[in-house]
Amino acid sequence: MSQDWRAKIHLRQGDLTEADTDAIVNAANNDLMLGGGVAGAIRIKGGPAIQRECDRIGPIALGEAAITGAGALKARHVIHAASMRLGESTTEAKLRAATRNALKRAAENSLKSIAFPAIGTGIAGFPTERCAQVMIEEVRKHLGGETTLECVEFVLFDRRALEIFERVLAEQN
Repeated sequence: MSQDWRAKIHLRQGDLTEADTDAIVNAANNDLMLGGGVAGAIRIKGGPAIQRECDRIGPIALGEAAITGAGALKARHVIHAASMRLGESTTEAKLRAATRNALKRAAENSLKSIAFPAIGTGIAGFPTERCAQVMIEEVRKHLGGETTLECVEFVLFDRRALEIFERVLAEQN
């Protein structure tokens, strides 16, 4: 397989809500309730329009992803990747499906750039190391096929998460 996929992946530490991409990905629950963590930051900075749109769409199946507008955010869309139920944990299977479906929603909407957080590693308690492995594997598979995506960014909240994602990406063949 060509190594071209690697050039399309960018890693950085920062605030996901400030990403200037076509879409940012919300680490969502399947009810699409924008509570705390990443979702809360999106709700606060993006404004109430995003939650209103989520209310019209949700709930969605675990592992699914839904796309909405982005309100006052720099991004044009928010893709809500549902890897957990409210009050429950994320599993590898749910994380894998949510990542894959977020990438599908981006391609279906002809988006060129997307920014992901480390889905499930906050309140849902998924280990950052395994999260990086799963998400990078899914992005690699997606970029190896037909897609409109030219840039997949991982915006990590802290230095430790960034270092883990950098190492996992470097270990990919």
